[in-house]
Amino acid sequence: MTKSALAASVPKAIKPRYDEIVALTDAFCRTHLNDEYADLACRMTAALSRKRPSPLASGQACVWACSIVYTLGQINFLADATTKPHMAMADLCAGFGVAQSTAGNKAASIRKAINANRFDPTWSLQSLTDKNPFIWMLEIDGFIIDVRNAPRQVQQFAFDNGLIPYIPDEKL
Repeated sequence: MTKSALAASVPKAIKPRYDEIVALTDAFCRTHLNDEYADLACRMTAALSRKRPSPLASGQACVWACSIVYTLGQINFLADATTKPHMAMADLCAGFGVAQSTAGNKAASIRKAINANRFDPTWSLQSLTDKNPFIWMLEIDGFIIDVRNAPRQVQQFAFDNGLIPYIPDEKL
């Protein structure tokens, strides 16, 4: 979904707050992380905006912005030095001027509100898709398999039904 389509999906009552938070996440992500994080932060902010009642309606915008990026960082292993981009969570919080304990607590409430956790394909960076084992695991006849190792017709069926993001051999 494009950024303008996301903004259009936000209820009018919360739209100014959404815009305020997205401006903060965009600025931080584009300076310290990358466009993928900025796009995911925009999507997550929109999802939280559509909750009834929206949790974004109260509290400081900088705390919400920090906590949204913090949540995405947890899901995508931002603090792991082997990932790109990489950033310590304490540095992320310092960049927003928010205490790490505050961001961590708010991130827990965000994960609960949108039912997100590590390896969640909805909130994973596209660049990490190949490394995310949960995207590629399917149950077939009671057995869990890695569909990347399955016959082509199984991969095609999984792709056609929206179970995998692409057919592995075709991405190369």
